[in-house]
Amino acid sequence: MKVEFQEEQKFTQWYLWVILIGVGMIPTFGIYKQLIVGEEFGDKPMSDIGLVVVSLFTFGLLILFWFIRLKTKIDKNIIQMNFSPFLKKSVKWKEIKTVKIVKYEFMGYGIRLGSEYGTVYNTKGNKGLAIELKTGKKFVIGTQKATELTKIVEKASLQQWL
Repeated sequence: MKVEFQEEQKFTQWYLWVILIGVGMIPTFGIYKQLIVGEEFGDKPMSDIGLVVVSLFTFGLLILFWFIRLKTKIDKNIIQMNFSPFLKKSVKWKEIKTVKIVKYEFMGYGIRLGSEYGTVYNTKGNKGLAIELKTGKKFVIGTQKATELTKIVEKASLQQWL
């Protein structure tokens, strides 16, 4: 299998990490103040166990964002997408009705349902590979390499992979 296109994306937006780390610092400070210093944290303090549970949840969320990846691989037979750790999807070219590069309005990051293009899988930006299957199902795989991906779509059309 000769890979024609390959891309791996992750959440690298500085403002997202400032928010996530900022939120993560709140329970860290609470644990320090309440469990180490011995002073209650806040006007209506949580129990020690509650504070630890909230902290674990917050750090779990940070770790999740750190490990989320959107990987795309395309060859002459198949388009593969892995939005780890959530799902994997692969589509054979012969199952595709149409494929094109689109620019969409900002709708957030992650897995977005109900757009005009179907489900959108996105970690950043507003460009993606819009795929409509012969079954009518639609989805978009976000990309930061729209120019390179356009060449692959044109090549697929010329070589009649579709």
